[in-house]
Amino acid sequence: MNYKIVIDAGHGGTDGGAVGGGIIEKELTLKISNYIYNRLNELGIPVKMTRMMDETVNPNERVRRVLDAYGNNSDVIVISNHINAGGGECICHCN
Repeated sequence: MNYKIVIDAGHGGTDGGAVGGGIIEKELTLKISNYIYNRLNELGIPVKMTRMMDETVNPNERVRRVLDAYGNNSDVIVISNHINAGGGECICHCN
């Protein structure tokens, strides 16, 4: 099975996310997401991002961008990067 990847860099624009120790979540998630995007491209894996720069993307627009990335395709993996100030969690949803 050939999977396609959509990377969502959490927060952005007017939504800075968590801030602490000189780190702003929206900046770090974009750096991490760009690294993953570039590495997957190097490996020849189809990959798209919900945002490539510091921009405000509301939750409904994020969902639309994910759905528009590859259409209604069940072979898509979505990675949404967040850096939570109070710990972390992982949510998986499989069809």
